[in-house]
Amino acid sequence: MSTEKEKKEKKAEEVVSRILELREKGETRAELKYVSKLRSPIRARFEKIKHKIAVMSGKGGVGKTTVATNLVAAFKSEGYNCGILDADVHGPNVPKMMGLRQKYPDFKGRTFYPLKTEEGIKVWSVALYWPSDSTPVMWRGPYKTRVIKQFLAAVDWGELDYLIIDLPPGTGDEPQTIIERIPELDGVVIVATPQEVALLDVRKSGEMVKEMGVPVLGVVENMSAHAICPDCGEILKCANCGNEITFFGEGGAEIASEELEVPFLGSIPVDPRIRTSGDEGTPFVLKYPDSEAAKNFREIVKNIENELEKHKPPSEGE
Repeated sequence: MSTEKEKKEKKAEEVVSRILELREKGETRAELKYVSKLRSPIRARFEKIKHKIAVMSGKGGVGKTTVATNLVAAFKSEGYNCGILDADVHGPNVPKMMGLRQKYPDFKGRTFYPLKTEEGIKVWSVALYWPSDSTPVMWRGPYKTRVIKQFLAAVDWGELDYLIIDLPPGTGDEPQTIIERIPELDGVVIVATPQEVALLDVRKSGEMVKEMGVPVLGVVENMSAHAICPDCGEILKCANCGNEITFFGEGGAEIASEELEVPFLGSIPVDPRIRTSGDEGTPFVLKYPDSEAAKNFREIVKNIENELEKHKPPSEGE
């Protein structure tokens, strides 16, 4: 009769053999799914979530969190049961933008429960535990990685149609850890602004995600094209020549998406009300549902749904 140690060693050999087999075949996506199945504590927390979508950017300052919070609000406005995970440990701004400052989540033992907004969107963030908004996160690399793994395994989301994950900017340890650890991640949405310096980082983000075997659902161009008057909602034009006023240009993210051979999901114009509504704690798409930008957000949601349908794994027997 084999001992418990022998059983564990045999199981470990089988696991390594399977991983090497998938890697040799070049099946990166299958390898990632197989590895994620081995992480049962994390898997148990995500098994009741139908779709898990990460939102990332190659650099900070492009409005990634603004896009993430408005995407989850747009999904909610379509009647879906939604949540948003603020995984940006150094810039955890989701609670403020969702109107949940100075509120603390419940917990029982080692299980944490997300807070809910007035609209019923579930929210979890490390910022919910900070004593103040000015408290800095002074964690080094290994500790950050350990904390990320812990909260992925500890937060009980329950049943959701969509979970939006707001990733840290860049292509470092934190976004890689989260992408690797979330079981059966449906894909990644990359946020960029139109100027060339931001687009260089879009390409890096896209290549990283592809290298990890996860679908890039598409690119969103934020702060694009014309600017909108916050008072009347009309396009701003120069008083002298009558031309539309653009701050960062347009179309750069679409060009980058073509180079990466991934979909272009849509663009969001410069509307100062997007900033003010975020500062006030109400997602823009819920406060100004008839605005051009809100309509664009809803169109982006439809495009994401279409991409998810394309990437849906075949049912058994197909």
